[in-house]
Amino acid sequence: MPKITMYSTGFCPYCVRAESLLRSRGVTDIDKIRIDLEPEQLKEMMKKTGRRTVPQIYIGETHVGGYDDLAKLDHKGKLLALLTS
Repeated sequence: MPKITMYSTGFCPYCVRAESLLRSRGVTDIDKIRIDLEPEQLKEMMKKTGRRTVPQIYIGETHVGGYDDLAKLDHKGKLLALLTS
């Protein structure tokens, strides 16, 4: 399984939903980067993704986007393929 990285905060309901969805698909390890605890990571996230909202999720080197993007991938049946590639 590729490395999962998620930019998040401690108070974001969409981050919780994204983590729950990933775990329901068999993900056991998520590298969380807390931008509320490490503000310099916000600048890095914005530079990498062009977005300023959390969560921002990477599966391996692929930027998935936020929770809505992750849920769409799952709904289309493409999330599991990305997780097993």
